[in-house]
Amino acid sequence: MDMRRSLVPDIVTLQAFECAARHANFSRAAEELNLTQSAVSRQIADLEAQTGLKLFERIRQRVVLSDAGRQFLPDVKDLLSRSERLMIDAAAVGRTRARLKIATLPTFGARWLVPRLGDFLSAHPDVAITVESRSRPFSFMEDSFDLAIHYGQPVWAGGTPTFLCSEKVMPIASPRLVRDVAIDDVEAMTDLPLLHLTTRPKLWSQWFELTGQGVENAYHGARFDQFSMMIAAAVAGLGAALLPTYLIEDELSSSALKPLTSKTMTTENAYYIVRPEEKQSLPTVEQFQSWLLSQVSGGFAE
Repeated sequence: MDMRRSLVPDIVTLQAFECAARHANFSRAAEELNLTQSAVSRQIADLEAQTGLKLFERIRQRVVLSDAGRQFLPDVKDLLSRSERLMIDAAAVGRTRARLKIATLPTFGARWLVPRLGDFLSAHPDVAITVESRSRPFSFMEDSFDLAIHYGQPVWAGGTPTFLCSEKVMPIASPRLVRDVAIDDVEAMTDLPLLHLTTRPKLWSQWFELTGQGVENAYHGARFDQFSMMIAAAVAGLGAALLPTYLIEDELSSSALKPLTSKTMTTENAYYIVRPEEKQSLPTVEQFQSWLLSQVSGGFAE
């Protein structure tokens, strides 16, 4: 798409505007940018001429943002931030052969993916990897990820899902909370304080239905929006939690958390690797997907 040059922003001018807005002072902005005050004033004047907006008002020896300037500033900050990230990403790639940008669920990334990532990097030292957390599906057109790890159904607009693994949850608690509760004493579990994930409010009721118990107290207890916080709450003894086995490998091995039963429940959704439709043939993405599939085993995969 063609764009008139008069509408293409000058990054240096935008920096001068952001700096002047932050300091509410052209002289201080000039000091930070290593420019003269007249140079900063000229850049602001050029930006006002280009946009047709009056960006600053002069009040008692100070410059303050006008209404138009306040509306303009957030977009300028966003553009400057994205420009900086662009250059940092380019520098980070350096001499590597390829780059890979991955979106993952926050707790899955921190507790399962990242601890295993060294295996992939050792086998592919020429790949520069960026990992960012995303809790919900997003547009691959707007966010330039090469691959995403998704929990839910195999549906993603503009993406092609590949089954990664199912998920199994088990009830666990801090040993000091369940000191007198015997393993597989499901009835005793109904008297414990329960911890819930806000995005899966029916998990405990599904568990009690599966084990033949009543669901009267299945919705009582503290709620958290991330598994990571719920794990911390369980370790702190705040209650019993239904957690995916793959997220609590360390806590189970160290006995920081105790299984309340040997039984597990497979949840109705599953984990999927999602790739943008336009990046199906990229060899690095294919290599990473194959590696991910090779990593799923026993603990939470069918």
